[in-house]
Amino acid sequence: MPLSILLPMVVLGIAGIAVLLHVLGLSRRATLSDAAAARAAWLREFPEDSPIRVILCHDHSAALIETARGRGVVWPMGADTTARYLNGARIRQRKTGLTLDLPDYTAPRIRLTLAPDEAASWCALLEARV
Repeated sequence: MPLSILLPMVVLGIAGIAVLLHVLGLSRRATLSDAAAARAAWLREFPEDSPIRVILCHDHSAALIETARGRGVVWPMGADTTARYLNGARIRQRKTGLTLDLPDYTAPRIRLTLAPDEAASWCALLEARV
């Protein structure tokens, strides 16, 4: 097949798949409906470390998790969630929330969107034990 036909077919095919996924609602960012959903998301990543305390943020986009091994965070990564421990994290407060710099090459920086008062309380909690 000539490249002049193959290239438009591939581009239109990929664009069509992207539009279809968006129309079906599969491109929406994940949210945590409640503390149980945040707990389940944590346990998918760390099944051996059950959460003791879950603090869900106001817009349900992230959760602060406390376990016997330390604190962690659950946040959306596309249409799914992921979780990391916050051991050794550097925490910076921004206008729109928190930035967590982790010593983890798989998730070196996490930007959480939080209300100003919520960011301050999360920052105080994290700096107390991280």
